[in-house]
Amino acid sequence: MVRPRTPLLSRDRIVEVATAIVDADGLDALSTRRLARELGVQAPSLYNHFATKEQIVDAIGDAIVAGVDLSMLGRDPWPDALKAWARAYRAAFRAHPNVVPFLARGPARRPASLRLAEAVYGALVDAGWSPGHATRIGATMRFFVAGSALGSFALGFVDDPSLYATDYPHLRDAHLLAGRHTHVDDSAFELGLEALVDGLERKFERLQDRG
Repeated sequence: MVRPRTPLLSRDRIVEVATAIVDADGLDALSTRRLARELGVQAPSLYNHFATKEQIVDAIGDAIVAGVDLSMLGRDPWPDALKAWARAYRAAFRAHPNVVPFLARGPARRPASLRLAEAVYGALVDAGWSPGHATRIGATMRFFVAGSALGSFALGFVDDPSLYATDYPHLRDAHLLAGRHTHVDDSAFELGLEALVDGLERKFERLQDRG
């Protein structure tokens, strides 16, 4: 039998299919048995590339984070860079919402995630923030971005006006939210991001005045 010229498996192919499983059915649906089946191989073949399922999940997370644009950090004024990076970070999270709870735990040993943390922290410190403030700002931004990507605020309201009319009069228009969920959620993110960065700018100015 002639061997195929290209291997049946590669790390990138495994991560691609594993990500598709998680996107479709969640992290709990990912198993080496299912992954091998969808790749058309036997489960032991995966162990030539990943020793455990946890390593595969790490690779999924790192591949997602690797796609986040970091070019603005250290190049643009820190308020503009922070906002542009937050938008890029949120876009990556929203493309893979089932992975957000895993990514929200922090970078662990994942190279792309550590590069992201290095870029954000470094840009803030180089801009004049103290190491302590830069650490807390990075944490704040991750909380904010991850929280915004976990789900839709607007889709949490049902489109039945009778539910709100009598008992919840201040929510009488809440039934309209689901139909406008993209606009509502994106606008809410932008409002929060603007308020957050504006507050950081004012704090930065106060700290600079103290010398």
